[in-house]
Amino acid sequence: MIPSPAMHPTLRYDCHVHLVGNGQDGSGCWLRIEGLWLKVLSEVMRKAVGMPLPLTHKDFDVKYVEALRELVRGSYVDKALLLAQDEVYDEDGKKLDFGSFHVPNDYLFKVCRENPEFVPAISIHPGRKDALAELERCLAAGARALKLLPNCQNVDCSLPQYDEFWRRMAAAGLPFLCHTGGEMTVPVMNRSYQDPRILRRPLELGVKVIAAHSSGNSHFFDQNYFGELIKLMDEFPALYADTSALNSPIRSGVLKQVKESGRLGRFLHGSDYPVPVGARWVWLRGLITFAQASEAGRIPNLIERDAFLKRAMGFDDGHFTRLGEILRPV
Repeated sequence: MIPSPAMHPTLRYDCHVHLVGNGQDGSGCWLRIEGLWLKVLSEVMRKAVGMPLPLTHKDFDVKYVEALRELVRGSYVDKALLLAQDEVYDEDGKKLDFGSFHVPNDYLFKVCRENPEFVPAISIHPGRKDALAELERCLAAGARALKLLPNCQNVDCSLPQYDEFWRRMAAAGLPFLCHTGGEMTVPVMNRSYQDPRILRRPLELGVKVIAAHSSGNSHFFDQNYFGELIKLMDEFPALYADTSALNSPIRSGVLKQVKESGRLGRFLHGSDYPVPVGARWVWLRGLITFAQASEAGRIPNLIERDAFLKRAMGFDDGHFTRLGEILRPV
């Protein structure tokens, strides 16, 4: 039996939801979809989430937020951790012309103020000249977490010059949601930074860390780092992982490892919206029944579909509520 929302008074979270915009309404966002693969993939994602407007439409930013808000309202989860996306910098703080999208922290805060369904996860490259100042500003504005994709944003978390940044995060109780494993939806700058072992330094300095995607592989020729993730979990009690994007063709392969890890209390629910959510992959892997897969396939709301599949696989209430214990209190 999959329990109904009414049975659970504690807030349930989707800990991995992307904010996206093209900036034509002054949001400060930008989109840069270059190359055939990213163009095809972005169109597949747009259609999968039911967004009627093209990515270049002047009203895209507003309509994206409105649609996402209604998806959260119509789902098992109560709130979504909404993610900003900083630009790419080198180790000396120089901004690089790289990446496919940008979502400023100020726009994130505006959207979260106007929509209580969303919880703000800022994004600050620690190599920025103003990284500490921006961190202080965002803490004062109510940041609850920080998100980075080291392999895509060129962040070597082990660099000594970032230590002060991590220490301030730890002191503030600001958790670090960090992409781990390979990536196919945005350009990758340094593949070596997808290894979860890059998180050792923030963990040593006391930062609570959530390893996104459970450190699984994103394609057939990619490495599965789940074993390394578990070793780090055993060493650092403040290390968690999320199950975002795991209802996808390749990443779903790590779900059985998660279920059999004996550490389910360290995993959190996330969808990775607007990444498409498929039911057939976990059915083919024997994690749900055909009837459950069929029912999931009839759910048009991707936020709800992903939550339904996690519950069908047997993830308990804590999988959805655990983020509330990790977020920075405000």
